[in-house]
Amino acid sequence: MRGRALWTSIYHPHAQKLYDKLHQCHPDLPDWIIHCAYGGLLTNPEHSNTSDPQLIRVGRTLTSLIAIACLRAQSHVEPQLTSHIYGLRKAYERDTKTGEIEDESVKGGEWLASDEGNIWLLQTVDKIRDTLVAKQDDI
Repeated sequence: MRGRALWTSIYHPHAQKLYDKLHQCHPDLPDWIIHCAYGGLLTNPEHSNTSDPQLIRVGRTLTSLIAIACLRAQSHVEPQLTSHIYGLRKAYERDTKTGEIEDESVKGGEWLASDEGNIWLLQTVDKIRDTLVAKQDDI
């Protein structure tokens, strides 16, 4: 249920179209992605809404940043990278009914979700990856 809600909030109004496209690849793929990846990994755990200060709420923005960095460091995953950038941007779109932003928990998050912030994020990951590759070549 958490996975489906996040999926819909990210991909609306294209959520069903993307689901159907994944279903064509394998009938179990979209449900696995929604329940295991989005529900199990990309949403906050249910206990994160408690008042326990020991429990850390990562949130949608930081989860998107982690996914984007991991995917950018790889090759041949452009569609997945594009989806996560799109998800980050959607987290900062104002709700048409309430005027609120879905995730305001990260200082500078709105900038990270902008064109300039996206470019900075991708270029920063590229620099880290290129540095690591160069160091590996030196060995």
